[in-house]
Amino acid sequence: MRMDKGVSVTKGKYGKSNAIDLSDWGRPFARIIAKKIEKTPISVIQVTNLHLLLSLFCAWLIIEGYTIESCFLLVVKGVIDAVDGELARLRERPSHVGRYWDTVADTIGLIVVMYSFGILLNWEIRLTFTMILATLFQYSLFNHFSIMMRILGSGDNTSRIDERVRPTAQPWESQKNVNFLHFIYILFFSWQDSIISKLTGKGSEKLVFELTVSSILGYGMQSLFIFLLAMVNQLNHLPSLVIGVNVFLMALIILRSRL
Repeated sequence: MRMDKGVSVTKGKYGKSNAIDLSDWGRPFARIIAKKIEKTPISVIQVTNLHLLLSLFCAWLIIEGYTIESCFLLVVKGVIDAVDGELARLRERPSHVGRYWDTVADTIGLIVVMYSFGILLNWEIRLTFTMILATLFQYSLFNHFSIMMRILGSGDNTSRIDERVRPTAQPWESQKNVNFLHFIYILFFSWQDSIISKLTGKGSEKLVFELTVSSILGYGMQSLFIFLLAMVNQLNHLPSLVIGVNVFLMALIILRSRL
């Protein structure tokens, strides 16, 4: 249930909901970029590939010690990460391939960036693994409620909470590609979906609290926090953010969703 590149073609991401997606602050910039390239040959997949390459470049910069520059580019990466979804909306081409590949690309980027922080900050391998796992779960929790809200508000049927059933390809994409990426998704991410689904309840009637608070855990907000830590030369507090503050927020959201 991760990421949002399997998009609906309605005007609003969440329909008429008044929930505030704090992690979505970069979407207005993404819309401008998407509008600029709408009529060009640039594909949605190519945009996804671009933000994957940017993540890899940021990881290299972190290892080389260019922390402020790399963390700033991670913020830029978050804006580019929203461009592919906006481009799909403008072209009215929701895509299962785009959705699954975006998840794979984001996960690869997360792992290499967090591993690079581990090298820079001399983390033990266990801490690095814990940081990666905690970040994956916090992103998943946010995207869980993001998908629930999109289904509730805009009728999005490309993004799904339960991905175990293989979807039928859209007319403009290959069923073979959908099948392959669905297999990859199920192999590497279904366990994560299952755990998050079991931890969370049905949620409140309109999901406003769950989405708004969990959006603090989304990449858009987290990249800003990391950039701030880099600016004040306090990246050593990154584990406190990811394992301390974020886990507390996750517990709060899960408790609220079960009440």
